[in-house]
Parts: sequence; C-alpha cells; structure tokens
Amino acid sequence: MTFDVLKRIPRKFFALMTKGHLQMGDVLINKDGAQTGKVGFYEGEFEEAAINEHLFILRSTNGAINQRLLYYYLLQRDTQRSIARMITGSAQPGLNSKFVDAVRISIPKSDLEQKYIADALSILDAVIQESDAIIAKLKIVRQGLLYDLLTRGIDANGEIRLHRAEAAHLYKLSPIGWIPNDWMSGTLNSWLDGKPKNGYSPQEAAEWTGIQMLGLGCLTLQGFQPLQLKPAPRGDKRLSNALLSDGDLLMSRANTRDLVGMVGVYRDVGTPCTYPDLMMRLRPSSETSAEFLQFVLQAPAVRRQVQAHAVGTSGSMVKISGKIVSNLAVAVPGKTEQNQILALLAAGDARLNTELEKAAALRDLKAGLMDDLLTGRVRVTPLLAEAA
Repeated sequence: MTFDVLKRIPRKFFALMTKGHLQMGDVLINKDGAQTGKVGFYEGEFEEAAINEHLFILRSTNGAINQRLLYYYLLQRDTQRSIARMITGSAQPGLNSKFVDAVRISIPKSDLEQKYIADALSILDAVIQESDAIIAKLKIVRQGLLYDLLTRGIDANGEIRLHRAEAAHLYKLSPIGWIPNDWMSGTLNSWLDGKPKNGYSPQEAAEWTGIQMLGLGCLTLQGFQPLQLKPAPRGDKRLSNALLSDGDLLMSRANTRDLVGMVGVYRDVGTPCTYPDLMMRLRPSSETSAEFLQFVLQAPAVRRQVQAHAVGTSGSMVKISGKIVSNLAVAVPGKTEQNQILALLAAGDARLNTELEKAAALRDLKAGLMDDLLTGRVRVTPLLAEAA
C-alpha cells in the first residue's frame, strides 16, 4: 500500500465516526472505481486513521484466520478471479459487500501453520520491497544522468562538461535552452530520413498465426518492452508495410497527456511483428541513430513540447501528428559524442536491467510459493515439527 494521497479530518469528526476506524492488520479492498478489487494490508503506519467510503475493511471472525494470511488469500489468482466476477458496471465498476459470499478459501486449522505461511510470504515481500527501492533509486540516478548528458554532454577528456554556471563560455543559447557550443539545434526532421509513418491495426486473430502485433503498452517510460503482443490475422497484405526490423525507433501518437509520445527502440521478439496505427516509426538519418534519438525524445525539454502540442477533447486520450513530431525542437551533438553518451547510459542501464530481472524473478517466485502454500500443495509441517 502507498499513502501518496491522504486527507486530514478534524479529530471531532474522527471520534464521531461509527465505522471505518483502522486497526493494525486490517485487510482493505477497493469497492469502486478503476482500482476495484485491489487489496492492501494495513501495517498500522498511523496512530489514528480511517478509511473513506471507497474501501471495505476485512477482519476475521474471532481470529479464525491470521489477518496477513487472509491478505495473501485475497491476492491469490483464483480468489482475484472470483472477486472480478462479482464486479458490476463498466463506466463505474463497483463491488458490494456480498462478494465475500462468492469467495471460497480453504485454510489450515492450526494457528501456528497459518502464521508460518504468512511469515514466509511476508519475508519474500520484504525482499521484493527492498528490490523495488533499489530500482526506484537507480531510475532517479538514470534520469539525473540523462538530463546532464543531454544538456551538458561530454568534453574532449571524456568527462561531463562543467555546468554553465562554472563555464559559461562553453555554452550557447538555443530554442530549447543552453547547449554546448559545438552542438547543433533545429527541428527533429533535420535528423530524420523521411516523414514519420503510422502503423496498421487490423482485428487481432483468435489464434496463433505466427505473426504478432505490438500493443500500445509496449512503449513505456523505460523504452520498448514486449509487454503486449497480439496475434495478427492471416493473409492481410496491408501488414507488410508495418513489419518491424530490429532497431526500429517507435513513438506512440495517442495516449494520456502524460504518456503520449513514449518512445522505444524495437528489439526482435522471435517472430515477425508489426506496429499499430497508434504508433509511428521514425527513421533516423545517417547523422544519428535510433538509440540516441530515443534518449533525445525522452529529455524533459522535448517531453514538455510533446505534451503541450498534443490535441484532443478527451481528458484521457490526446494525439500527436507526424508534423508535430517532425517540428519538435531538439539539440544533437556530433556522432562521436553521441556514442560516448550512449556508452555511459548503457552502463547505467545494465545495472538497472539486472535489478529489474531480479525483481521479476522474485515476483514469479512469490506467485509460485503462494500457489503452493495456499493450496496446501506444499506444507510447512517441517517447521511445525521443529517448533514442537
């Protein structure tokens, strides 16, 4: 659980509340909205706290089940599917309190066995949280490094240039701010070979066809991730124009204002693959590369331009055109310095990718362990014997 959005209420109002007061160990579940069915565990982070009308509190009757174990049962895949079936409404999904009658779980009779199962999963959760904290720090470091490299670059000695406050003579003013003297500034089309090209989005096939299509979710804040692949229909000749090659630079042209214009360098997924109509393919000129332009387009100064020029009446979906993208103001160093910048970023990304892989492996381990322990397929009886 996170506490990014908290509301303070008067103590008198809190005292008058007849329900909703939180206790350490409470299990919480969202009852409506986009997060309907999401589950959390309250560790007692505050001396006094309460929930609003959008949450349910779940507490076991007479301590029949360990509260933390109850939390893990609600996270289990089968339980989540049962809860999902009880959610009603599409525009405003909701869950009523009777959902508990539709959820069936089998629990160990022994309080000690319940505790051991909950403790084992809690230990793994703690390791996952530590891993996530490392990843969060590495992402912050990467963003800082990216900003420095795309505003100060690398000097002849292979070091990041002195800041303008320390060496103003090394910089000049450009449409996107101060940049090193020997960098070029202009619109993006100066570094593109042709206009951006939209992809193609046919109806996905109901079965495997040997050709896949990217979904919009494949472009993330971290670049290209093969997270959303769909089977392409057979025999559609229009797919040929949208076939991807390893190293193609892609950019989303529709999304929320925060996410529109996400970029990534496509990496081969093992089968022929196409990109959708809501993405554009950019072909870099010989003076740069897809890898470097990806970072240029991730720079805060460029992201602000994308968000400012995106158009649309819907608050949840805005679009950018190929013309908008081509006219983005950018600054680019020479090819040698580009390669030096890429080498520094690659070193940082290698560490981040290692941690991301570790975190993914830990989550897979947790899913398997939950399935084994919560179904009784694997017992904690050896631990119980030791305790006896």
